[in-house]
Amino acid sequence: MNLAIVGYGKMGRLIAELAPDYGAAVSLTLDEFNNADFSGITAENFRGVDVALEFSIPSAVAANVERIAALGVNMVVGATGWGDRMDQVKAAVERHGIALVWSPNFSIGVNVFSRLVAEAARLLASERDYGAWAWEIHHSTKKDAPSGTLLKLVAEMKKAGYTWPIDTASNRAGRHPGTHEIGFDSAADTITLRHTARSREGFARGALRATQWIAGKKGMHEFSEVLFGTEGGAVLTPLSGKG
Repeated sequence: MNLAIVGYGKMGRLIAELAPDYGAAVSLTLDEFNNADFSGITAENFRGVDVALEFSIPSAVAANVERIAALGVNMVVGATGWGDRMDQVKAAVERHGIALVWSPNFSIGVNVFSRLVAEAARLLASERDYGAWAWEIHHSTKKDAPSGTLLKLVAEMKKAGYTWPIDTASNRAGRHPGTHEIGFDSAADTITLRHTARSREGFARGALRATQWIAGKKGMHEFSEVLFGTEGGAVLTPLSGKG
């Protein structure tokens, strides 16, 4: 399996390092130097590429998807902060008949955490005495705040039926890889759910699992489908047995 990485920063380099564990090789990397004005997204550059992984900046995601989809290449999108362009991205995927897996967070733990949060919200949806908060902290170079993951967690809480206010906050400092916390508080007690990432490796491995799963698919998919099989997908493992 040949991969292209669009947005070759820390995450892109880690994906390239781990790709052989998943039977993959990175044959193309694009960044701000060789993809200025999207000049690197050409049929020649993408010849032989099976899946493109999008980890660039929020403002470039929709345009990158439009151009790569037009080349008939499936995509995994891990960049965040582009939710306001979701309709444009979906339209491009449908128009060009490709498959795209997206998530604000490709960590397996975070996706399990999201389900726990949704269940807690469902159980407390009718309990007026419990107020809720949502908080996250990331490294100082993260471009979006609140994180896409926190916004997705809040959306899952509301989807589960929690209609009370959810106080939301973010911090940016140092090199913190990411902590997300959801809490419920009443006069009687407090419930706190927290996920803390130790490194970016979990995100990179999740994205690579998505590149395996996407083969033969069409349309828009969330990473939860890769993990939990809501579309019949299986949980895949690295060829080396790592991860």
